[in-house]
Amino acid sequence: MSTTAASTSHHLSPAFPGRAPWGTASKLRAWQQGALDKYIQEQPRDFLAVATPGAGKTTFALTLASWLLHHHVVQQVTVVAPTEHLKKQWAEAAARVGIKLDPEYSAGPLGREYHGIAVTYAGVGVRPMLHRNRIEQRKTLVILDEIHHAGDSRSWGEACLEAFEPATRRLALTGTPFRSDTNPIPFVTYEEGNDGIRRSSADYTYGYGNALSDGVVRPVIFLSYSGNMRWRTKAGDELEARLGEPMTKDAVSQAWRTALDPRGDWMPNVLRAADQRLTEVRKGIPDAGALVIAADQDSARAYAKLIREITGSKATLVLSDEAAASQRIEDFSHSDDRWMVAVRMVSEGVDVPRLAVGVYATTISTPLFFAQAVGRFVRSRRRGETASVFLPTIPTLLGFAGEMEVERDHVLDKPKKDGEEENPYAEEEKLLEEAEKQQDEDTGEQDQLPFEALESDAVFDRVLYDGAEFGMQAHPGSDEEQDYLGIPGLLEPDQVQMLLQKRQAKQIAHSRKRPDAEADLLELPAERRPVVTHKELLELRKQLNTLVGAYVHQSGKPHGVIHTELRRVCGGPPSAEATAGQIRERIKKVQEWATRMR
Repeated sequence: MSTTAASTSHHLSPAFPGRAPWGTASKLRAWQQGALDKYIQEQPRDFLAVATPGAGKTTFALTLASWLLHHHVVQQVTVVAPTEHLKKQWAEAAARVGIKLDPEYSAGPLGREYHGIAVTYAGVGVRPMLHRNRIEQRKTLVILDEIHHAGDSRSWGEACLEAFEPATRRLALTGTPFRSDTNPIPFVTYEEGNDGIRRSSADYTYGYGNALSDGVVRPVIFLSYSGNMRWRTKAGDELEARLGEPMTKDAVSQAWRTALDPRGDWMPNVLRAADQRLTEVRKGIPDAGALVIAADQDSARAYAKLIREITGSKATLVLSDEAAASQRIEDFSHSDDRWMVAVRMVSEGVDVPRLAVGVYATTISTPLFFAQAVGRFVRSRRRGETASVFLPTIPTLLGFAGEMEVERDHVLDKPKKDGEEENPYAEEEKLLEEAEKQQDEDTGEQDQLPFEALESDAVFDRVLYDGAEFGMQAHPGSDEEQDYLGIPGLLEPDQVQMLLQKRQAKQIAHSRKRPDAEADLLELPAERRPVVTHKELLELRKQLNTLVGAYVHQSGKPHGVIHTELRRVCGGPPSAEATAGQIRERIKKVQEWATRMR
């Protein structure tokens, strides 16, 4: 086995991979070698490798492709990528290993100088039989990059099945196969758990937690910003709320949109803070770059204009997945320019290793997109590099930030809710409710006004790191905010934790010395905001659920009713989004109720 695996490395060009992250240019990383050894030993037709963004999935896949070509297991390679830019990036990476892929292939016979082609999922969707015919003629390895995209639409999934069913070998890659829908992903194995729910089963998994401990990826510091938002709804009502406060799902969405509006004060203040952070990071990483992930093209243009006003320098603007956009990304990657603003396309797979500061300025709130977006900043090139991502204080995003190290599988079945099995007509009733809702929306649409963001301000809220929270709220530009923005950009993970704890202790001590009337901002007392790890938060939720379960038997009330009553009495969001302090309040309250009933 060791001889076989070792020969793979010798088959590679010594220059591969070109701009490899720290410590990996001369040999495979341990996880890549481990995955390769497993594949060579088992020789499966289908193999799913799940590796955190930045871990080096491309290097692993091309090393394996090289081995399969070298040992005549396959005669050609087809790479399927999510975007035009990634298709070209795969062809460039493959060329460095001596594998020539045609990224411009459209039809007809392939030139003799090529070992295969690189296409997009959309391209396969248009002409699946063209690719099936090619694969039937010669033994082929199909590499499905970020394979969850094959579940984006039924047509793409069906096209992939039709095109690649005859393939000799299929290698599926993803940073995370987790999807919010239940569309099955082609060529992925699903196994049923004890709860009757089918989940994706990976052949090899290398998560963010493992990659962080191996020094393969950077630790991420999340800087969260709150603030007061005011907006006008479609019905003409003016509403006001503070980011992070308990509110309805619609209100959260509207407050979030208000924060991201470039005409308010929230975005300019956050961009200013992010630029200060970038300046600090560049003291240790001189070519460090920053990226704003925008929701749409108009916002992206406005953010680029704000960056020009704040910094005096022009930002690289990437608006679409066209050839010019790919070239702009490539140019930015090789320059030492400070800022890039992009709409979605840079959120996945695009390799700009110098990106170290990010601003999450989109309202997309799926765990898959968040993980891929953060993945743009975690590619480590040398030990000690840190990444910083600026977020609005939205409970969903803070939850994702606190669970960076959690492995997720793609869930194919949705768990049934309480009472769903008892009602055989639940599905029909749901459809009827949707139909009636749609009718109401259609008839009233012409009377509605456009949503309008009116006013926003920004408040530094907290820092999230390794599942724990640090700091208290502070005004932009204050000494307290500067303490966190000024954390060095070159630190080991344990040094980051230590420094954050020191900064927090300093802020709390400073806050306690001030009279209440002179406090920087109204905030919970410091003792109500202890440092709590994600693991401790899970234990608190488990304790609350156990107590609620016991109280169910005592009171005869359903779980949902008790949780709703606890939220009404104690305040705060659902327990999945509640802070440690809020959960402790609910634990005390349910214990108090149980004692009274004895």
